[in-house]
Amino acid sequence: MAGHDFGAEQTTDADRAYVGSTYAEVRAAVLANPYQHPWRGDRTQLPVYPVTFGSVVRGVWSRRGSLLRQAAERTVDSHADLRWGPDGSGYRRILHPNGVCLFGRWRITEPTPYTGYFAAGSTALVVGRYSTCCTESRSGRMRSLALVGKLFPTIDPADPTPMRTANFITQEDIGGSISERINDVVLLNAPDTTATRRGSGLPILVVSGLALGRADREPTIRQLYAIAELGKSASVPTRAPAFMRLLVATSQPRLPGGTLDFRDEVMGHLFDPGDPTPKRTLTFDIEITDEGSTAGTKLRERRTFANWRRVGRLVFSDGVISLNGDRVLHFNHPTWRDDRNDPATGTRVQERKVRS
Repeated sequence: MAGHDFGAEQTTDADRAYVGSTYAEVRAAVLANPYQHPWRGDRTQLPVYPVTFGSVVRGVWSRRGSLLRQAAERTVDSHADLRWGPDGSGYRRILHPNGVCLFGRWRITEPTPYTGYFAAGSTALVVGRYSTCCTESRSGRMRSLALVGKLFPTIDPADPTPMRTANFITQEDIGGSISERINDVVLLNAPDTTATRRGSGLPILVVSGLALGRADREPTIRQLYAIAELGKSASVPTRAPAFMRLLVATSQPRLPGGTLDFRDEVMGHLFDPGDPTPKRTLTFDIEITDEGSTAGTKLRERRTFANWRRVGRLVFSDGVISLNGDRVLHFNHPTWRDDRNDPATGTRVQERKVRS
């Protein structure tokens, strides 16, 4: 794909035709074309796709219309897990173009009042993507890291039944933060926004925020009802938590060394250099609460929470940095609901069609 070609950013007929995927096909697609990198036995530098004001503006004022707005609407409207596009090369992420994909399990181990895969005893296969929303990928620099994931309602990696997935979106401060290791990063479905931390990247944040705001009512909060509705009988009322945060487990070691690309750091938790077989796991604690409030403006938004409690763990046992992970793998952003437990209050027309 040429650098100036963003591919199919808008919702397509293939997106609308989505009826589900198998874990095996999504995993195979992401693993199909890994970049050459140290964890697979060589020393080729990882690609870094830039996020610049020029690329974002190009997405806003394209001959095909506002690609950034189309992309924002598509992330909400499309539930597709893979977006190959007409030429099989996927699409260019305008935001979060650099990432590492992860494979593992979601486990809820503690009693909860919630439904679906937030209920105690729930276990699901997960495909995740850890990324940064800007060009900067190195530790000790200003960046905003994010972890998104899709839950498959099965524990059998070979299950042949196509199934609809439930996606979650978490991120640290949208304006950015400085961390030495991913162990220090707090990932939330409702992060703060400190726009001034973007520095020269502030115009990118403003333009992106305008596009996301037109696509959905609350672009900085990603509700969790999709997980609470996964595997749930339609006759059972939805009960979803309001807030979730993911923290690297305190038992997880810190990787030594100086400045690290977050992708190398994530892979270093799983692999030994030069050995393609995973040797360890990367574990996140899943914490939830219903107590939180928001203050401030969109450029300086502050959220406070109370009574977090750990209800389970997200354990990744394999990973890859690949072209398809950056260009083909897709995560739905659950649209805003005025009542997170009531599908009829969804603010996007396509969401209402899908859930009806």
